[in-house]
Amino acid sequence: MSASMSHEASAEPNLTPMLDMVFQLITFFMLVINFKSAAMDLKLRLPVVGSARPVDTKGADELLVLNVDAQGNLNVYGEQKKDVSRYIAQEAQASLLVARRKNPGIQSGDDLPTQVVIRADKGTPFRLLNKVILACQANGYRKFALKALNKALEP
Repeated sequence: MSASMSHEASAEPNLTPMLDMVFQLITFFMLVINFKSAAMDLKLRLPVVGSARPVDTKGADELLVLNVDAQGNLNVYGEQKKDVSRYIAQEAQASLLVARRKNPGIQSGDDLPTQVVIRADKGTPFRLLNKVILACQANGYRKFALKALNKALEP
């Protein structure tokens, strides 16, 4: 009789609800993570301007964040881009493909709806910054925002 009791008393936990909850938590955190902050180079010393305000991104479908250091090098996601014109042309092609999903009539050479956010070091000479802006304009970017720190917020 004791042999039959041992076979009936075994119980296994149901892991399905726990695995379902773990999957939902992973999905939630993947959706709310902010990838835009990874595009910013925090080593840059942004210029201080009294009239600086946050970038208005309400009308922008997509953002392209470009970090320009004091030597005029373009840094994106921590990687220095050697050929600025080529990199911007590749980004313009990707922006064009994204824009075509919403507006199939957009053609190569049309103005792109992507907003370019330029974060330049305060020691960057204008001629180097202008080179980046001209490369963007040559590839169809027309919406620009230059990042700066507000004088009131500067320590």
